[in-house]
Amino acid sequence: MKLYKIGELSKKAGVSSRTIDYYTKLGLIHPIKRLEKSNYRLYNDETLQRLKRIEMLKKDKYSLDEIKHTLDQLDIITEDTLIKEKLKSFQDHLKLVEKDVKELSPVIENLKPNQAKNIYKHLTPQTAACMEALLFLLNKGPLM
Repeated sequence: MKLYKIGELSKKAGVSSRTIDYYTKLGLIHPIKRLEKSNYRLYNDETLQRLKRIEMLKKDKYSLDEIKHTLDQLDIITEDTLIKEKLKSFQDHLKLVEKDVKELSPVIENLKPNQAKNIYKHLTPQTAACMEALLFLLNKGPLM
């Protein structure tokens, strides 16, 4: 993970070092850590993206209080929430794939052995494994 001192961050974000200090004091951005010897504040790429979002919102005429409120709302979303959303999305996608497999199952069952082998050759190993797993879960047995 790349860490930036204030000067580096200001160049990348296109804002002054004073602006970064001000945003830090307001709580809009937060340093990731401080260097022990020099006490420099270090910021990461996430902070850079946050700075770009702040500048975009400012151009859209949002006040700094409104921006802080918006960013605070975004911070409420925890990693657990993101993981739950990803799992839900994956489950929804899996249901669609399962439906497709159910629809294809009669076609697959009626294939002649040579046709099945020919189709099986053109599948990627991951696709074949996924299809076999789904067929097994649907109590259809292995593909071949």
